[in-house]
Amino acid sequence: MATDLTVILRNVPGTIAELGEAAGKAGMNLLGGCGFEVGGEGVMHVLVDDAAAGRRAFEEAGLEVRGEREVVVVDVDDAPGGLGRVMRRYADAGVNVDLVYLTADGRLVIGPDDVERARAVAEV
Repeated sequence: MATDLTVILRNVPGTIAELGEAAGKAGMNLLGGCGFEVGGEGVMHVLVDDAAAGRRAFEEAGLEVRGEREVVVVDVDDAPGGLGRVMRRYADAGVNVDLVYLTADGRLVIGPDDVERARAVAEV
């Protein structure tokens, strides 16, 4: 199951490296991610296929895992309008999405308010 972990980082040089090193030390591949600064702290979303192992690896490295949620991962055309076409299907189905980023292989990670309904949209 694709899981997004929200990891909080200090907003200083080297903390993203620490996150990557912790994953590597645990033998865990990060399938995708995005990061940004909010209110003076770094917020990193990372896609993992084993949430427990990811949480353990990051917490053992002294990083705070603030959130864990199931997400939907779908194909998206790498062409003008690709994101709009995918997201229009979710909007038309009444699925609210509050998290979107790309995987390392170019798929779209979607954090919906209703995972089951989002899965049904993805399967159409």
